[in-house]
Amino acid sequence: QVQLAESGGGLVQSGDSLRLSCAASGRTSSMQVLGWFRQAPGKEREFVAAVRWSTSYTYYADSVRGRFTISRDNAKNTAYLQMNSLTPEDTAVYYCAAEVNGGNPVYRALYYDYWGQGTQVTVSS
Repeated sequence: QVQLAESGGGLVQSGDSLRLSCAASGRTSSMQVLGWFRQAPGKEREFVAAVRWSTSYTYYADSVRGRFTISRDNAKNTAYLQMNSLTPEDTAVYYCAAEVNGGNPVYRALYYDYWGQGTQVTVSS
């Protein structure tokens, strides 16, 4: 089992930055991929970014590439999502998720095994 806890959400203005954190505990050695997803009201959960835990290789959705940066600190078992140039379209609940099998498309939520409780990000115009 892997437990995930997000933090760092909040209310910001358009153009501001936020950094989300995802602290992992439990069988963290089994994690292959750590992903960030978001879900806005009335919309499906969508992929934001992911990082391969062993290599730090990163993936981004087109909508956030160049504005968001995902990173991880192995020693702290924590992943981060640095979000810059935020817009109201980024408003959503942000979730981190861990995949333990590897080899699956990182942008597909159904392949992730463990999920955090989510943190709200609200960007006002």
